[in-house]
Amino acid sequence: MKILVTGANGMLAKEVKKRFQKGNEIIATDVEKLDITNEKMVDDVISEVKPDYIINCAAYTAVDKAEENYELADRINGDGPKNLAKSAKTVGAKLVHISTDYVFGGDLDVSKDYDEDDEKEPVTVYGKTKLHGEQGIEENMDEYYIFRTAWLYGVGGNNFVKTMTKLGSTRDEINVVSDQHGSPTYAKDLADIIYQAIEKKIPYGIYNATNQGYTTWYEFTKEILKEQGIKCKVNPVTTEEYINMMKITQAKRPFNSQLSKNKLLKLGIQIPEWKDGLKRYLKEEKENEE
Repeated sequence: MKILVTGANGMLAKEVKKRFQKGNEIIATDVEKLDITNEKMVDDVISEVKPDYIINCAAYTAVDKAEENYELADRINGDGPKNLAKSAKTVGAKLVHISTDYVFGGDLDVSKDYDEDDEKEPVTVYGKTKLHGEQGIEENMDEYYIFRTAWLYGVGGNNFVKTMTKLGSTRDEINVVSDQHGSPTYAKDLADIIYQAIEKKIPYGIYNATNQGYTTWYEFTKEILKEQGIKCKVNPVTTEEYINMMKITQAKRPFNSQLSKNKLLKLGIQIPEWKDGLKRYLKEEKENEE
């Protein structure tokens, strides 16, 4: 297969390229080679490449900055996917797009998790623009996969695991939010979910795609430190307490980012537990440092 990967320098795109490299032709593009907000550029590149699949990893992911940059975020997260969908349909390509739990309201009782068809109630600019992107795809083509993910981390660049590792190694105690619930998701595992979906030719549509199991940022942090033998006291705090302590202004964070994977599981997609993903990630990071 010929696969066009957008946002190719990002954390997830790097894992996608690695997972698909065997037996496939990968055309990797960054914003200079393919600006997805530029409709003509998208048309020209896709018409020339004629890929079998487009995997869109390009996105505006700065949740707080998006609140002050609605227009830019919406061009990238909203118009970009629509441009890709229209061009993909023209050349007969299938589109894979990455979305987010932020399309939901995030206030569902934590005894429950979100199904794909639950009501969309985004309360942040980031969530609204990502929902716009989903709608742009749905309205312009039929052969697409949209994978909603959350709490993503991976090798290379900064992420929550690295931040907590550094803080835990340099401080006696740290405060971590304990009232937000979700599934830490290893980018390598998300790339593999995408690979399985394409290989198995599962029905087109929207799927929740995170690692299995649910936790909080507080419990996740304790596991990060425990796995590395780092001795540091971790204090649970509420989101409100954390914002007041840090004296910060931020976009509203979902209290519930729990996404049900039953739809994927019923189709035979293998999804590892989040603790398993964390162990493999830490091992890979350690090997990269050696």
